[in-house]
Amino acid sequence: MKSLLKFITCGSVDDGKSTLIGHMLYEAKLLFADQERALELDSRLGSRGGKIDYSLLLDGLLAEREQGITIDVAYRYFTTDHRSFIVADTPGHEEYTRNMAVGASFADLAVILVDATKGIITQTKRHTRICALMGIKHLVLAVNKMDLVDFDTDKFDAIKEEFARITTEFRFESIQVIPVSATEGDNITTKSPNTPWYKGHALLPYLESVEVHASDDVKPFMMPIQRVCRPDHTFRGFQGQIEAGSIAVGDELITLPSHEKAKVKRILVTDQDRNSAHAGQPVTIQLDREVDVSRGCVFTKDDELQEADSFSSTILWMDDSVLTPGKDVLVKVGTKILPGTVTGIKHKIDINTGNTVTADHVVKNELARCEFSLSDSIVFDKFEKNKSIGGFILIDRVTNMTSACGVIDEALQSSDNVNRIDTEITREVRAQQKGQQPLTIWLKGSGLDHSVLAKEIEKRLVARGYHTMLIDNRSGESLRQIVAYATLLNDAGLLAIVPAGFTNDNDQAIAQDIIGQAFLPIEVAANSSIEEAAKDTVKRVVKALIQDSYSI
Repeated sequence: MKSLLKFITCGSVDDGKSTLIGHMLYEAKLLFADQERALELDSRLGSRGGKIDYSLLLDGLLAEREQGITIDVAYRYFTTDHRSFIVADTPGHEEYTRNMAVGASFADLAVILVDATKGIITQTKRHTRICALMGIKHLVLAVNKMDLVDFDTDKFDAIKEEFARITTEFRFESIQVIPVSATEGDNITTKSPNTPWYKGHALLPYLESVEVHASDDVKPFMMPIQRVCRPDHTFRGFQGQIEAGSIAVGDELITLPSHEKAKVKRILVTDQDRNSAHAGQPVTIQLDREVDVSRGCVFTKDDELQEADSFSSTILWMDDSVLTPGKDVLVKVGTKILPGTVTGIKHKIDINTGNTVTADHVVKNELARCEFSLSDSIVFDKFEKNKSIGGFILIDRVTNMTSACGVIDEALQSSDNVNRIDTEITREVRAQQKGQQPLTIWLKGSGLDHSVLAKEIEKRLVARGYHTMLIDNRSGESLRQIVAYATLLNDAGLLAIVPAGFTNDNDQAIAQDIIGQAFLPIEVAANSSIEEAAKDTVKRVVKALIQDSYSI
């Protein structure tokens, strides 16, 4: 059975991506007779003076042909004697970066084109960084239009050296640099006599031979559940694609997040019974006992996958709207979709240098490190080990459009994960000692600097003899972390003051549900001064404390 290579072509506008793939298919005799004839006829009206315009094989949209650029992702399927291929020809214009990212998400290898007359440019760096973000480990740098620089080896070497410098921060497993001419066919399917100084393979032979698949079968078994199949009362099967490892009848599985164990009773591939199945196969698995499993759950053989309801991540924002903290989104990890909230933007990543830049918002096509809080826990793994549950997309809750893609960097501490030691010194004992009822004072509203306001409120409460602690969010903690801190402070008998202007109604509901009766939300008037708002807030806090049995 032939192996399958999924790859993309990317690069800046007019670098020759569509021409490169079109010429490859034409020279390798991978076109049907009617396709070849249509190409020759269409080229008579093209921009090459009647010569064959190979880009027309992939640029099928009228707007693409009129402008001579790629707008949408064009997929082509072809097979040679040595391998099967799926290629995604992606747009080069910055406006269509989201389309390029979509193509990169499925690929094992990327062919990045650069114009030999221009060298490495910003879009080259952008696409390289996105390829790394999307988990691509193998690159081909095709230095195109070598015919326009007279196949100058010095220009080629200079581009090769610069590309090596900008890729040092990424962990690519292989990088091959090939001098080509997409229009003339040099080093596309066969070695060109114009580059005797180049000792490597031509592009197509290299793609036929490069090894990109680390054996997924040797990884631990993992399968996200796509669907529960129950055609009648006698059968209940769990359907999905095996993302890693292998499975056999009789193997014991662990279901996540319920952590139940069951043995495999039956495996079906399509409608055929099999004794085993491996990575890449869509299967239906029947277990020997009933377990609590639904869409979005995960089957595995070990218990090493992580679970969390908040995490930090690196994202590519692809929406026209601006991303700010507090935005509500749908988060899709594997087959699980959950409501979530952007709880913080740690920084943006400069596309040219990779340096971090302090930011409080993110605009289209920018990379950023962000934190998210979810309505429930998700099962995930490191992106390097399992792309299917290590990456995610963000979906706009109003338009249902994909707003961003990203990878999970690490889980954040959840309030559910705070370990408390059983002790005879309870919250009530500590409260009596301090002569006050513990409260979490949740400041909400807009128009004032909540951090400044919280400090003024704390001064006034301390002056009245109350024991307080201020929780600020300037270091970018997640909602769950802040709620966890507030709960611990309440357990210590303190008044926790939270300047929560960054949150929304959904966040408040989550916080109130966790903190309970000690939760006191206060809406701050936007048209008041800091002094007036602090004075009014303290009055309301004191009133709430006086009404309680632990009042002073």
